[in-house]
Amino acid sequence: MYKENIKEIESLVTNYFEGIFSGNVVKLEACFHRDVNIYGDIQGADYSKSLNEYIEGVKNRQSPKDLNESLKMKIIGIDIMGKIAMAKLHVPMLGYNYYDYLSLTKIDNNWKIVNKIFTHIE
Repeated sequence: MYKENIKEIESLVTNYFEGIFSGNVVKLEACFHRDVNIYGDIQGADYSKSLNEYIEGVKNRQSPKDLNESLKMKIIGIDIMGKIAMAKLHVPMLGYNYYDYLSLTKIDNNWKIVNKIFTHIE
């Protein structure tokens, strides 16, 4: 069961990375539960968005792919306990050095991001 769950979570995170990197909002939005909480800080400024606001922001910006950046995003670690999991990610892009913590839950046999917190580290 653990091996199956880790593969499913890694696949979800890969879709998350690809959605962010390429600006593919359909792929990105599918990673999230509709009631997700998204909080963080960007250079000390608080950031709090609904899923719709977050997706609109991704849709309306130039993607890292369009800017000819290299995909350098990676999974630092995943911790799974039953139907919940936490993923720690390094997400460098657009001149930022982001670190994400994603809370995931298995709902109707599919892993979804239910909470995203992030920060930019100099």
